Amino acid sequence: MARKGTIKNMGKVKNEMSDAWKARKASKSAPPATASAKTERLRKAALAEINKRLADGKQDHEVPTAKEVANNAAVDASAKGKKAKAPKTPKAPKPAKEPKAKRVSALDAAVQVLAASEVPMRAKEMIAAMEAKKLWTSPGGKTPEATLYAAIIREIAAKGTAARFKKHERGVFVAGKGA
Repeated sequence: MARKGTIKNMGKVKNEMSDAWKARKASKSAPPATASAKTERLRKAALAEINKRLADGKQDHEVPTAKEVANNAAVDASAKGKKAKAPKTPKAPKPAKEPKAKRVSALDAAVQVLAASEVPMRAKEMIAAMEAKKLWTSPGGKTPEATLYAAIIREIAAKGTAARFKKHERGVFVAGKGA
């Protein structure tokens, strides 16, 4: 192996390295060792058996084993003893369920309240009017008015003049053209 050392040793290290490379290269290019006599004898026996089977015209998968023959006989015997099953009668289709009334969203209810109202309303007033008319009730949130306000602002920003709401003043809305 190469030695570590000073510059004086560099020439020796280089020579040792090149010798190692040459030896490795020579071992790679050497012909493979010949097979042992036992391996050669087994290989010839296998080739002879294969040639014999090919001469007979049958291959391994075409010749059933004793176990396969017994299994096939058992299957045939059991098939003769069974009666044919009667075809199943198709079941009657279930009647279609009536669709439940779709729950009105807070925005849809707010549009209805604003359209019926003659004065601009705040989000808190819209929530109170929706609950009074039983159009929409909060599912248990703490600040439904803040949620409604944010949804109205998002719709105005997204749809512009086609929105169902129009901002009257800060925090106050009226029904828009889309309502």
